[in-house]
Amino acid sequence: MNDVIGVRVRPRGKSILCDAGDTVVQIGDYVVVETQHGEELAKVISLEDEGPSEDRGEELPRVLRRADQEDLARTMQERREEALSKCREMVGKLDLKMKPLASVWDPGTGHLTIFFSARERVDFRGLVWKLSRALETRVELRQVGSRDEAKLIGGVGRCGYTLCCQTFLTSFSSVSIKMAKEQNLALNPMKISGICGRLLCCLGYENKEYAAVKKRMPPMHHEVVTPEGSGRVIGTNLLKETVTVQLGGESVREFPLDKLEGGR
Repeated sequence: MNDVIGVRVRPRGKSILCDAGDTVVQIGDYVVVETQHGEELAKVISLEDEGPSEDRGEELPRVLRRADQEDLARTMQERREEALSKCREMVGKLDLKMKPLASVWDPGTGHLTIFFSARERVDFRGLVWKLSRALETRVELRQVGSRDEAKLIGGVGRCGYTLCCQTFLTSFSSVSIKMAKEQNLALNPMKISGICGRLLCCLGYENKEYAAVKKRMPPMHHEVVTPEGSGRVIGTNLLKETVTVQLGGESVREFPLDKLEGGR
């Protein structure tokens, strides 16, 4: 069994020889190596045939173990944070009008993808080149819209719960102001918009049900017959499925929709 292997800590970094000891590895495996910087994740890129490390007359970094999911997750998090921090630093130095939001590291290829938002088109070619050299890996920058920005950053919605786009939504459906009108909501942008500044995604969750109930409701100012006599519709409640009717004189009563006659 070969006990000397070649590994690479960074995707484009310099390859180093390590003493694998009794750890059985193959090319492409990830291992945890003890280096002068502490424990680091490295990818096996070669299996040496030059004999044990003691025959070389030099002390090689030791392979501590094969990497597990926890090692991979921790390293991914560290590299994401490092990439985002370095990107923000360089954006400031280059005075680019953009906001780095999040980064994703692909352990298979070693590529880093950094997502950013910007109000206008940004020439980030120089930034990509500098980041690739600093991080010793391939870097890709992707601009996202306001909804994707909220999904990447996260937060709490008006309902008091974690944003839907950060928990269970896998795609963004079309939401229109017509949905707010269907649900008799006040057309106040502050009340029907999410933290992304766009219309609330939840407007579309029950829109079909609201539309179906609204079709059954009598129109405003329509004459209807109630258990207490005829009257004029002055309001509706879609959630409760009730109609507010002004009877003779100043009497105003609320009736269940199914108790009225003369509706739709």
